[in-house]
Amino acid sequence: MGVPDHGETVIGNSRGAGSESAFGVYIHWPFCAAKCPYCDFNSHVRHGGVDQPRFVAAFLAEMAHMRALTGTRSVASIFIGGGTPSLMAPQTVAALLEGVADAWTLSSDAEITLEANPSSVEAERFAGYRAAGVNRVSLGVQALNDADLRFLGRLHDVGQALSAIRLARETFPRLSFDLIYARPGQTTDAWRDELDRAIDLAADHLSLYQLTVEEGTPFAALHAAGKLPVPDADHAAALYDQTQEVTASRGLPGYEVSNHAVPGAESRHNLIYWRYGDYAGIGPGAHGRFGMEGEGRMVTITQRHPETWLAAVERQGPGIAETEALDAAAQADEMLLMGLRLHEGLDVARWERLSGRAFDVRRLAMLQEEGLVEPFGNARLRVTPKGRLLLNAVVAELAA
Repeated sequence: MGVPDHGETVIGNSRGAGSESAFGVYIHWPFCAAKCPYCDFNSHVRHGGVDQPRFVAAFLAEMAHMRALTGTRSVASIFIGGGTPSLMAPQTVAALLEGVADAWTLSSDAEITLEANPSSVEAERFAGYRAAGVNRVSLGVQALNDADLRFLGRLHDVGQALSAIRLARETFPRLSFDLIYARPGQTTDAWRDELDRAIDLAADHLSLYQLTVEEGTPFAALHAAGKLPVPDADHAAALYDQTQEVTASRGLPGYEVSNHAVPGAESRHNLIYWRYGDYAGIGPGAHGRFGMEGEGRMVTITQRHPETWLAAVERQGPGIAETEALDAAAQADEMLLMGLRLHEGLDVARWERLSGRAFDVRRLAMLQEEGLVEPFGNARLRVTPKGRLLLNAVVAELAA
């Protein structure tokens, strides 16, 4: 871009697990004890229980198929998400991790994350996950007061959340937990107090999401009926600004729109996504994106319904419902959308190689004059704090 070097700070071990050459594996466990009213993730309740050995066999079969598509790769990170993976028996998690190591090569310092809900946390089970190889846990805490936990449909209370955080810190080298803010009636003072308390509890990483009303959820129906008030744009922006201010002052600055970490403790797996690296998606509803020699970049999307996926895998090997070969223009658009979410910004030279063009000089100058984007280092472009509040508009302008 020909911009001056302002002293670039590179996050998340950019030469390793977070770099564009890194490869990750996402495993989706789709089962939950209950469906939260705000959730539009691919999660399902099975009151009759889940045949875990049967599903493990299917996961392993799909891994073998994905290995044939991706070729030999060194796995820098594994993320077991859901759903509620902490409903799995430790031996199920062990079998899945062994399957990844058998299908690909598992890096000796791989980050291996498992999502857990406080209501399903048990000391013996956590110890089993650690013994299986999990070295990072992500807890779905969501709120630190009981009234809002009930509003969010969570099965745990604050006491269980605190116990789960304490146990996770004792068991795993790394811990993250989630909170949802911009809840109905939440003031900036109340959020500041809750956020300070969360940082006191946190180890090195927090994911902080604004409550959004997703189509097709119970919250969407309540909102449409006028029974679920949401903050107006100005209040939501004030809450977001406060989030950035408090976390930065407490040593967990935002490295992505909704994620905060002690420098060096960023989620390596999610950095693969945001830096537009390659990853395989295994399990019901999982997405994958990876380069194939001579064939560009492939997108895989598996069957969402667990039993439909299971039957497909048992019948034919993979449970893939859809594939797509992305051309260079589509890849550039995706990279732009993901890269501008990061504090470190977008690798402009790489984007130009993918897109085959440079940014429109007039559009870029206009966005800079409006204080929405800025150069970072001598090779990156990032959105400003003001620009983050208008991220979709900024992306659309640069992609045009």
